[in-house]
Amino acid sequence: MREVIQGAIDDLKDGQPCVLATVVRTKGSTPQKAGAMLLVRQDGSGVGTLGGGCVEGDIWFAAKEILRQNGGPEFKDYYLNEDIAARDGLVCGGTMYFYLQPLREPDDFLSVGSEIVEAYDGGQPVSLATVVNAKEGGPALGAKLLLRSDGSVTGSLGTAELDTQAIEIAERVADVGSNEAFSLADGTEVFVEGFTTPPTLVMVGGGHVGKATADLAYSLGYRVYVVDDRPEFSNEERFPNAEETVVATYDKWTDHLDLNVNSFVVVATRGHRFDDMALESALKTRARYIGVLGSRRKTIMIYRRLLKQGVPLERIKEVYAPIGLNIGALEPEELAVSIMSEIIMVRRGGDGGQMQMGDWYIDRAAEIVERTPEDSPEDSPEDSPEDSLETSVEV
Repeated sequence: MREVIQGAIDDLKDGQPCVLATVVRTKGSTPQKAGAMLLVRQDGSGVGTLGGGCVEGDIWFAAKEILRQNGGPEFKDYYLNEDIAARDGLVCGGTMYFYLQPLREPDDFLSVGSEIVEAYDGGQPVSLATVVNAKEGGPALGAKLLLRSDGSVTGSLGTAELDTQAIEIAERVADVGSNEAFSLADGTEVFVEGFTTPPTLVMVGGGHVGKATADLAYSLGYRVYVVDDRPEFSNEERFPNAEETVVATYDKWTDHLDLNVNSFVVVATRGHRFDDMALESALKTRARYIGVLGSRRKTIMIYRRLLKQGVPLERIKEVYAPIGLNIGALEPEELAVSIMSEIIMVRRGGDGGQMQMGDWYIDRAAEIVERTPEDSPEDSPEDSPEDSLETSVEV
């Protein structure tokens, strides 16, 4: 998304109008989730994606019409019925809600966009709240409030009550770069986005598992830092994609890195006496996730020592150990998949369960086949008792 925001900034500086289209809410199975962005320029070019297919094509056309007619911001919903999904080769069946924001003058976005890019690049996290759907007599469509991590605020959504509610959510989403939407009884909808650095993996231990995990994390878009007390296991040649390789003792490694709540720490040193030093240091940071590789027996030994050292029990209970999801992993590369799967689960709010459909769906399909003539429309697979699946599957 940084490229989309930077594209909007560059266009405004060049005096070129554009439209920033954002997915602000979804329901059901959709090709993109809330937060996806597409920048549409006057010349027809663009940056980003809303999932492709007819959905993106229609939003692209709507954005071009806004530019052509000098129109204002718009809120749009788009229902992906079976015919539309099939036409695009998708299996989606949900609804997507979009906010289209025309940007013509530097004051429209330049200052806000610059702070967002700065947050992406390591500056203080920020959150942006926008009124994306407004009713007559209510807050103005497009009203904005920017909250910084130091507590300072720029802008307003129109009322003190609305600002207070938005700030409460903004404080929650800024550090982790997530988003939330909320609505009022009158139908007003507000979308709150948090912007911060990309997620960071700190790999404490540069052995075989550390190497495989660091490589996989990089391919998933994580910034990677590696720590080891041996120079031959923490260097640019061994970890060419790492932002930094640190050589330090395991009781002092946190002195060399600045970890925030968007940091994920994996401890996988060459022995439990190093693991417990590395873990004790990690527990003093703000890292969102701390995991330790090893058996239950080794983990209990480490916990006992840390408890004797005065580490609070509740803090120890926050550690993910033994690390990873149970997928039967044995080889370093398999263990890396297990570890990163758990980290993704924590970051995205998953539950680690299987995605396989229950028998109800298969039995339902069989019933439809048995009773439906070949030339009749089939029942929608959305008529299921498990609406909770609507947020879990993407095409």
